[in-house]
Order: sequence, then structure tokens, then C-alpha cells
Amino acid sequence: MKKTRKLGTNPKKIDYIYTILIKNKHMSKYRELLQNPPVFTELYDSENLREVIFETISCMCDNRHFIKFRKNSDGDFRMNGNGHALSNWQMKHTPHDIEWEADDQNWGAVVKMINSGTEKISTVKCR
Repeated sequence: MKKTRKLGTNPKKIDYIYTILIKNKHMSKYRELLQNPPVFTELYDSENLREVIFETISCMCDNRHFIKFRKNSDGDFRMNGNGHALSNWQMKHTPHDIEWEADDQNWGAVVKMINSGTEKISTVKCR
């Protein structure tokens, strides 16, 4: 009869496997952004922005998405999710509240409002 070994009954093996897992643990981009949120100085230095694009990282599998703010003919910012519904970000603020903050050039508040959902901002491009 063949002997079967129980996996993990040896405490030394358990400790070894645990240390290997800890040393090789891959930190997700989302977790990095949670621990060290970036500062977007290019937003605060600019007065007359026409377009702002935020790249966001999802808490699920580090998927990347984009939120775009573009000024319309009235000079107001309009926010869109580039083909995705804005409700997918699950932000705790309504899109019109975020757009009004963008109209007032209050980009710090815009960043906080976007980061209140299930995705965090990783990069920003503006012109």
C-alpha cells in the first residue's frame, strides 16, 4: 500500500512556505496607490486647462480605465468615462458635483472625489 503524506504537518515546512510567500508577495498597483497616493502638481500649476485625463486603477485585478474632463463651448467641464458608465467607478459623489468642482479649478477636490470610489487615480494628463 502506498503511503500518503499530509501536506503541511511539519512546522518547519510551514514556516519555510510562509516566508517564501511573504518574500515573493506581489503588491498590486491599487494597493501601492492606497499606501502612497501620488500628487498631481501639473493640475495645480495650470490655470487655463482645456482637457484633463485621469488614468485610474481598479481594485479588481488592477484594470485600467480613463476619466476625461473636456471643456464644452460654454467653458464648462464635462466628465465622461470613455465608453464606461461613470457609475462603474462607484464614486461617493454625483458627476455634476465633480464637474462643478472642475469648473472652479478645484482639482484637489476632484481627485479626492474620484478616489472615493473603487478605483484610484494613478496618472494625469492635461492640456
